[in-house]
Amino acid sequence: MKNVVLKTRPEIHRIRRACAPIEGLFRSLPMILKPGYSIADIRHYCAAYLRRQGCEPALRGFNGFPEDICISVNNVAAHGITSAELLQHGDLVTIDITTVLDGWHGDSAWTFAVGNPSPEARRLLKCAWQATRAGIRALRAGTYLSGVGEAIENVARRYGCSVLPYFVGHGIGREIHEEPKVIHTRVEQRPRPVVPGLVVTIEPIISLGGSETRLLEDGWSQTTRDGSLTAQFEHTVAVFSAHTEVLTLENQQEILLDFPPFI
Repeated sequence: MKNVVLKTRPEIHRIRRACAPIEGLFRSLPMILKPGYSIADIRHYCAAYLRRQGCEPALRGFNGFPEDICISVNNVAAHGITSAELLQHGDLVTIDITTVLDGWHGDSAWTFAVGNPSPEARRLLKCAWQATRAGIRALRAGTYLSGVGEAIENVARRYGCSVLPYFVGHGIGREIHEEPKVIHTRVEQRPRPVVPGLVVTIEPIISLGGSETRLLEDGWSQTTRDGSLTAQFEHTVAVFSAHTEVLTLENQQEILLDFPPFI
């Protein structure tokens, strides 16, 4: 795979160490995401938590992004930045974090519900979780990378949801974004074999409605054009010869659950 930097076991261990603080943060957030909190409050909490764990949030300045944590609410599909908005009961909040620890990066995203999600929001959360799970299960040594997008899109269609096609996963390691791109939809593409040492993110963004997006005036936030809710679960995943490991979950059995273990 041209331009793909395969990782050794010690290097994968270093990436796993960079991922661990994100999982700890995400497990703490359901106690913090309450009505009346601001996006700025949540951003401050996330950054402070990560620094207490000895790592740094790595997004600020990446491709010009102005903030260290990416927080997107409801129909904001990606790249949400701070606003004066206060969280309300029923909101869906996606928090996307990249960390750097000793020169190695970890990357994960999670969608949380503020209070009890509506039945439609629960359907979306379940779809987004199972779509990511299906993509991870399709990433096996000896297969092709295109199987990831096919598996993800099959799940989305089963739930009556859409995959946003312009947001893709990527290799990760010393750099935040490395080759290869991981496409989350079924498309014709050059066959790329999945081989041991491959470390990538799988991070489909799922919409309850259509797949078209528009850019807001802040120059970063991408929303669904039809205003429909979105959800995303992202994991950093490493391929070994006989198994695939989710580096952003300590308990590998949790990825087998039908619904996200904490929202």
